[in-house]
Amino acid sequence: MKHPEPLTSGDFTESAEPIALFAAWLTEATQTEPADANAMSLATVDAKGMPNVRIVLLKGFDDDGFVFYTNTESRKGHELKANAVAALAFHWKSLMRQVRIRGRVETVTTAEADAYYASRPRLSQIGAWASEQSRPLESRLAFENAVARVTRQYEGTTIPRPLHWSGFRIVPVTMEFWHDRPFRLHDRVEFTRADASAAWHKTRLFP
Repeated sequence: MKHPEPLTSGDFTESAEPIALFAAWLTEATQTEPADANAMSLATVDAKGMPNVRIVLLKGFDDDGFVFYTNTESRKGHELKANAVAALAFHWKSLMRQVRIRGRVETVTTAEADAYYASRPRLSQIGAWASEQSRPLESRLAFENAVARVTRQYEGTTIPRPLHWSGFRIVPVTMEFWHDRPFRLHDRVEFTRADASAAWHKTRLFP
């Protein structure tokens, strides 16, 4: 995915376009965070209406949305397919900044999933086959045996992408930027739009 041209972060409250502002903040975070500046909390809702949240890694973003990859038969995969909305949160402690995102969810194209899977380390590709993500596991040894079995199966050959492994794109309708200020006098700016084809509207919020 092609990233938007980053803005300089400057006074972010003057920014008119949230995707470019996010690109600028993420660029700065990659230089200051000790690990995984692309880590984000992903919140979903299960069939009973109960929320679930976990950390996943952002693997691409552009004007169309924010993408991560997973086993689609995992707990989050089932929840996203049943209720195709989600929320994301990025927190960069080194910069004292936070970004919150909400939107609908769609599956990436086959070509996108194939291209990203092919870019992964071989052992990660093997893991996508060996792990029945979110389901009960008898023991660590059972998982290691599954990894060994898949390793033998594809020895000397290209490992194809499992049909149950793909990506989800969160198409944002709300993006909120927060910057810590002394004495909890923080800056907050929210961008909203009705849908992906609509223009963004910006509102400054009380902290």
